Formats: sequence, structure tokens, C-alpha cells
Amino acid sequence: MFRKLFQIWKLKDLRIKILMVFLLLAATRVMAAVPIPGVNVGALRQFFSQNQLFGLLDIFSGGGLSNFSIAMLGVGPYITASIILQLMAIIIPSLAELQKEGDQGRAKINQYTRYLTVPLGMLQGFGTITLLSRGARTGGVSVLGFLTPVQWVIMLLSVTAGTLILMWIGELITEYNIGNGISLIIFAGIVARLPTAIGQNLQIFELSQLPTILGFVVIAFVVVLGVVVMTEATRNIPVSYAKRVRGDKLYGGVNTHLPIRINTAGVIPIIFAISILLFPGVIANFLVNAKTPVIAHFAASMAALFQNQTFYGFAYFFLVVVFTYFYTAVVFNPEDIAENIQKQGGFIPGLRPGRQTAEFLYRVLNRITLAGAVFLGLIAVLPFLMQIFTHTQSLSIGGTSLLIVVAVVIETVNQIESQLVMRDYEGF
Repeated sequence: MFRKLFQIWKLKDLRIKILMVFLLLAATRVMAAVPIPGVNVGALRQFFSQNQLFGLLDIFSGGGLSNFSIAMLGVGPYITASIILQLMAIIIPSLAELQKEGDQGRAKINQYTRYLTVPLGMLQGFGTITLLSRGARTGGVSVLGFLTPVQWVIMLLSVTAGTLILMWIGELITEYNIGNGISLIIFAGIVARLPTAIGQNLQIFELSQLPTILGFVVIAFVVVLGVVVMTEATRNIPVSYAKRVRGDKLYGGVNTHLPIRINTAGVIPIIFAISILLFPGVIANFLVNAKTPVIAHFAASMAALFQNQTFYGFAYFFLVVVFTYFYTAVVFNPEDIAENIQKQGGFIPGLRPGRQTAEFLYRVLNRITLAGAVFLGLIAVLPFLMQIFTHTQSLSIGGTSLLIVVAVVIETVNQIESQLVMRDYEGF
């Protein structure tokens, strides 16, 4: 491993790319620490310690929300915009055609995503600030006091600009081919919280908690092992290519395989599910103080429902499974794969090229995706299960955080390894 790290450092262009990614990630951490003035810091931290919904949101903002920084929204609006456009591509034929146009079509969809991020960022920022200024009270003290129109404008522009800057940094990181930029930003936010979490647990550590902590370490090891296995696991479909004569040369006549990952969607379903689950709770908390009694009562019921851990856990599991199937269908189209195999003169033994091959790939994909979806769902609700058995919230974010961290590390290592292979070096 050290020899491989030396080879990475020896390559000037790869070394510069990695250093630039570290600098960009450091810039996101600086943004998460730059606060917007006018907030009661003590009341804000107490509010986040008592509110599970906003505690999860704070994880994916890298602590920016609990600091009320310019990066308080994180990349949430950008992720939400991506979800909306992918859903619209199913309904709107023109967007579906853009997805099939390769790099040019994806660039156009990315441009639409950036445009949609702006209003979504302002809307989410308005809802969050309104909740903190009116509804979020701890001990009768509001997190934010009365805000003037000028302060409103400054705050909305600041948090929206912070989201756009994070989006831009994420795209820059992606261009360096050292992992996915958005995933790495979330990864950096989770890892940055580890020293604080460890320090807090050490302060309240008692010898009687040792079995619980050891159990958590064992579960964390098993989760990491399971994530690695499920991320790398593939179903290999045998593919044969017939012999073809071109001029005086003979081509084809080889047997290979088509690898289909059990977890094709990666960590994306977790991020999608959390982004969807946050909106009803935010809107409900915003409408709790509505003047219309019917709306206020309905909003209070919805807010209480999403604070219920049992309902939240079931909804979380269900959405993760649904988004796993959805995202897998977006990135892997069996009909296109079958068509490409047929064009190249290939076939799956025992099946006719074309429609029969596509139907077979559909069946295989649905079956193996079920295993990946259930695994992701169990990892997502693991914090709630641990909280039930350990009766503590200090270890309740382990499952989702470990899943994202391990998946991002694997993806980043694979991309670095591919760049080494291009330079005739062996992989890790």
C-alpha cells in the first residue's frame, strides 16, 4: 500500500488533482464554520440536540445548519433538484431524449438542475429560517429573534449563495475524476464531526457503558464489511460473440461476461430518501403557527407524525427501497444493453438477441436489486434499531454515516486506481 501511495505521489498530475480536491473540501469546511450573525447559539445547539429531524439534516450539511453558517443548507437543494428532474424525465419525453444524447444531453440536464437549485435553495432557506425564528424555541427562548426585511434578504441571499458555491465546488471535484464531488462534500461533513462525537462520548464515558461501546464497534465492523461486500458484489451474465470475417481477418469468437452490480445505485437512495423525508416535516413545522385552525391542526399532526420514530423508520426504509429500484432503472436500461450486445454481434447463451435478452436482464436485475434495496433499507434504519436496544442517541447515526463513508471511499479508490491503470501501474 505504501508503495502505491508513493507511486501516486510520484505522478505530478495525479498528485496535483488529489491536493486540489483536499483544498476544495477544506474550503467547504471553512464555509460550514462561517456563521450568519443574529442567532442564539446556545438555544440553537439545544434545539438540534432535541430535534431528530433537524439532527439528520445537520449531518448532511456537515454541521453547517447547527452553526447557522452560510452553508447551512448544504447540497440539499441541488440533490432535490436532481430528484425532481429525474422524475420529470419519466413524464416529459424531451427530457428522456436528453438523457439518451450522451455527454451533451447530460450537460443540458445539469444546467437545468443548476437553474432549479436557486429557487429551491431560497424556498428551503426561507422555511428553515422561518422555523428557527418563529417555531424553534428552547426553554421559551427563540433561536432567532425578530428579523427586519433587510436581515431576511441578507440571510436568504447568503444561504442560497452558499448552496450554489458548494454545488460549484462539487462539480469541480467531479471534473478531477477523484470521486463524486457531491458525495465527497457529504463525506467530508460526516468525517469532520467524528472528533467532536468521540470527545463528547469520552466526556460522559462510564465503565458500565463499555459493553455497549464494544457492541457498537462490532456492529460497525460488520456494517463496513457488509457495505464493502454489497458494493463490490456482481452477478456475471455470460455473453458470447460470434466469429466475423472482415477482409482477410477473423474477429470475435470470444466468451466474456456482463457484470451487474447488486447495489447499482450506491449511496444515492439514502440521500434521496432523506431529502424527501425532510420536506414534509419542515413545511409542517412552518405551518404550525398558521392563523387558520384547520391548517394549524393538520400541520401539528404532520409534525408529530414525522417525529414518531416508528413511522419515520418505516417511511425511511420504504423510500430507500423505492429509490434503489428507481435509480437502478435510470442508470441501467436492459433494453439498451440488449440492443448494444446485438449490434456488436453478441448473445447470451440459450437466449435470442433482442427482446428475449432484454426480458432476461429485467428479471435478473429485479431479483438482485431486491437484495441490494433491502440491505440499504436495513442500513438506513440501523440507527433507530440501535437506539431501541442501547437506549442512547449518542450512537444513533452510525448506519447511514458508515454507509456513505465506506461507499464514497470505495468509489474514490476505484477512480484513483483507474487513473493508475491508465499509466501502466498495477491496482491497489
